[in-house]
Amino acid sequence: MFPGATDERERADATGRPDRTDANFVVVGAPLDASTTFQPGTRFGPRRIRHFAETFDDYDHRTDRYFSELGVVDHGDVRPWDDVPEYLEWLEGTLRDVVWDDAVPLLLGGEHTVTLAGARAVEPEALVVLDAHLDLREAYDGNPLSHACVTRRILEDVDSVEEAVVLGARTGSEAEWERASEPDVTVVPPEDVADWEPDPALLERELYCSVDVDAADPGYAPGTGTTEPFGLEPREMRDVVRALAPAATGFDAVEVNDRDDGQAASLAGKLVREFVYARSERA
Repeated sequence: MFPGATDERERADATGRPDRTDANFVVVGAPLDASTTFQPGTRFGPRRIRHFAETFDDYDHRTDRYFSELGVVDHGDVRPWDDVPEYLEWLEGTLRDVVWDDAVPLLLGGEHTVTLAGARAVEPEALVVLDAHLDLREAYDGNPLSHACVTRRILEDVDSVEEAVVLGARTGSEAEWERASEPDVTVVPPEDVADWEPDPALLERELYCSVDVDAADPGYAPGTGTTEPFGLEPREMRDVVRALAPAATGFDAVEVNDRDDGQAASLAGKLVREFVYARSERA
């Protein structure tokens, strides 16, 4: 269970359906590890994020709030199976139930492909991604549902999404950079993220915020599948999450694996909490 959250299994109503009467946020783990292209292990991501978040204090001095009082419920993991399209459909349904219960889904990956299910469930107007990679490929190794294609899939397959903003991207194929030059994509390079502020018009729209932990420089978060040097500092990622949270109706932290001593999982868990604190401030 995510530290400070309530275990949803203890809140079922008489029908066995989750009782989310007081839930403002629902944590859902999605340990999908099907298309990782270099270092696998994202199947351990949700578990590690929860584990390495255990040491965080309940109280947040900046907001003068207790995480345990902000209505966070942990649904547990949606266990994946071999049929990825079918799994994404099932995961979408789980997340859509959270939205219909007037709560914000907090998705823990798992490979970045799971963000497609999150965006389908939330139906945002814009996608904002912290990521080292553009993820704008049409397909990777013949697979259109590869984690290397997720931003493109969302732009093309989720009708509500009108644009994508990719923060921290520093690599991609020639075809991806050509796709990124189109009007519905904005790329902010790592060196500009510290000074980036979301346009007020962006914050007036419903957003989905996705954090691929490889947006961070691998010196800070080596536990991810495809590390890319010259990345973001954790404080820069924190500031982006805080700025976007008031407008975001869905959030995820993805691509954490088990190939470090907990740095990546700790960063992901802290960003989840920062999102919750920042979004709760507007209430």
